Amino acid sequence: MSDRLDGEKSETVAWRTPRWLRGPRPESVPTLIGTAGVVVGLLNLAAGMFPRFRHSRMHALAEVLPGAVSPLAAAASIVVGILLLLLAHGLKRRKRRAWVAAVALLPVGIAAQLVYRHSIIGAVLSLLLLVFLVWHRSEFAALPDPRSRWKAVANFIVLGGVSFAIGMVIVSAHPHKIVGSPSFWDKAQHVLWGMFGFEGPVGYTHKVDYTVGYSLGALGLLTVATTAYLAFRPEHPVARLTADDEQRLRELLAKHGGRDSLGYFALRHDKGAVFSPTGKAAVCYRVISGVMLASGDPIGDVEAWPGAIERFMEEARAHSWTPAVTGCSETGGQVWTRETGMDALELGDEAIVDVPDFTLSGRAMRNVRQMVKRIERNGYETRVRRVRDLEPGELARIQRAADAWRDTDTERGFSMALGRIDAVTDGDAVIATAHLAPAEGEADGPFGDLKAMQHYVPWGTDGISLELMRRDRDADPGMNELLIVASLQAAPDLKIKRVSLNFAVFRSSLERGEKLGAGPVIRIWRGTLVFLSRWYQIESLYKFNDKFQPRWEPRFVVFRNSRDIPRIGLATLQAEGYLELGLPRMLRRRKGTEPQPCAHTAEAAPPAVEKVA
Repeated sequence: MSDRLDGEKSETVAWRTPRWLRGPRPESVPTLIGTAGVVVGLLNLAAGMFPRFRHSRMHALAEVLPGAVSPLAAAASIVVGILLLLLAHGLKRRKRRAWVAAVALLPVGIAAQLVYRHSIIGAVLSLLLLVFLVWHRSEFAALPDPRSRWKAVANFIVLGGVSFAIGMVIVSAHPHKIVGSPSFWDKAQHVLWGMFGFEGPVGYTHKVDYTVGYSLGALGLLTVATTAYLAFRPEHPVARLTADDEQRLRELLAKHGGRDSLGYFALRHDKGAVFSPTGKAAVCYRVISGVMLASGDPIGDVEAWPGAIERFMEEARAHSWTPAVTGCSETGGQVWTRETGMDALELGDEAIVDVPDFTLSGRAMRNVRQMVKRIERNGYETRVRRVRDLEPGELARIQRAADAWRDTDTERGFSMALGRIDAVTDGDAVIATAHLAPAEGEADGPFGDLKAMQHYVPWGTDGISLELMRRDRDADPGMNELLIVASLQAAPDLKIKRVSLNFAVFRSSLERGEKLGAGPVIRIWRGTLVFLSRWYQIESLYKFNDKFQPRWEPRFVVFRNSRDIPRIGLATLQAEGYLELGLPRMLRRRKGTEPQPCAHTAEAAPPAVEKVA
C-alpha cells in the first residue's frame, strides 16, 4: 500500500490543484484580438473595393506618387483584408502562425489604407491592432493543427467563390467610368479573366482599369497561394495509437478493464493516448475539426486519472483544441468536472444485461421469446465462440461478410466501436453467428450458410460489450434478437457475467415523455426526438434495447462551455461516421461489386442500427 501511495504522489498533487488552474491566462484577449482582426480586415477590404475619398488631406500627396502605386495599394488592401478575415479564427485559437502572419500583414494594410483611400481612421485602427498583437505576443503559442487535404479543397472552393463575388463588386464599383453598358455576363467574364491575369471585355476611363486589373489579379493570386500553402504546408503528426501505447493500454486494461465497458474501445488505431506521469492511467482521444474528443472514462487506476486528465488538458491547450469527452460514466464525469472545471450533460444510457438474471420466461419477454422460437423453427442455428477459437478460413469469411453487409462506405462508430476483428490481438473477443443450411437443390450463398454475425469485445475478465451487428438483408427478421439471446445463453459457459448492449441517446427523455402526467416541455422534447428518429436511430434503438429488460447506466458528455456544444456535436458526428466531409457517394469510384446494404436491426428498427453514440 505504501508503495502505491508513493508512486501516486505527483498524481495526488494534481488532484488538488491542477496545473492549468493555478495560473490561467485570460482567454478573452485572443478572442478580442480575433474580433478586432475581423473589423480591421473588413475596413481593408472596403478600402480596396470602393473608390478613394477625393476630399482627403492626403490626396495631394497621393497625386505625386507614381501611377501604379495607387492600383497596387488597392490590390494590397483587398488581399490584406481577406487574409485578416481568414486569420481571425486562428487568432482566437491563439495560433502562433496566425499571429506571425497578422503582424506581417498589418504594416502592409496600414500603407495601403494611407496610399489608396487615405483613411487615417483605418490606418490608426490597424496600428492599434498591431501594437496590441505585439504587446500580447505571449498569448499566441498554440501549435498548428495537422495538415488536411480537404482544407485545401475547401479553401479553393470557398475562397474562389468569395473572390469572384468581391471581383463583381470591384468591377461595378466605378459606374461612371465604365465604357458603354456591359452586361452581367461581360462583367463576370472580366472578373474571371482578371483573376487569371488577363484583360477582360469591360473597359474603363481615367486609368481605373489598372486599379481593377491589379485587384482582380490579387484575388486570383491569393486564392491559388492560400490553396497551395494548405496543400503543401509541413505535415504535423496526427493522433495515432503506436505499438508501445497499445501495449501499455493493454496492461492497464488487464488490471482495470472491468471498470468501464467502453475501455477496450481505447485500442482503436485512429486514437491517440496521453498517459499520467506515473503511467498508471491514460486518456485516449481523437482530434476532429479542432475538437480534442475523448471517449469513455480514462483507462487505468482511478487514483491516477487526474494526472492523465492534466496531460490531456495541457495537450489541448498547447494546440488550442477544444477539449471534450463523450460517453463517460457518472464517476468519470465527476472526476472530469472536478479536475477541469468543465460542465457535464447527460447524453443517454447504456443497456447492460446481467447474465444470471436473464431469462426468456415471463410476459415481458414474450415478444422476444416468440421471435426467437419462430426463427429457430425456420432452421437457423447459432454458434457463440471466442474469436481465437475460430478457424482462419471461417474468420476470414465472417470478416468479408461483415464488410459486404455494411450499408456505408466507411465503418461507423468511435466511442463504442473497435473497427476490426482480429484473432491475434483481440482473441478474447466473442463472435456470435447465425447459420441456415441451403434448401435441397440450392447453392450456398457467397458466404456459405452464414446469415448474420455479432462481435463482442472484452469488458474486463467477466464481461463483454457489443461492438458490431451485421446481417444478410435476405435473412429472416429478428436476427439480432436471435444472436443476442444466444450470446446471453452461452455466456455462463464462457464465464461471462454481464453483457453491454447498445447505447441509447436521450433514453430518459423518451421514457419520461411517454409517461402519464409528463409536462409540456418534456413532451415537446420527446416529440422532437421521435421526429429525428426518422433519420437517426434514437427511439428505435431504445425500444430495441428495452426488449431484453436491461439495467440502464447513464453516460455523459463533458464540455468547457455552452458555445462549444455545436462544435462538439459536429465533431462527434464526424467521429461516429454520420457526417463525412468528402465527395458525394455517386461521384466516388465504384468498386467491382457494390456492397449490400446492412440489415442487422430488429424488425421494428431502421436497417442501420450499430452500436454508436
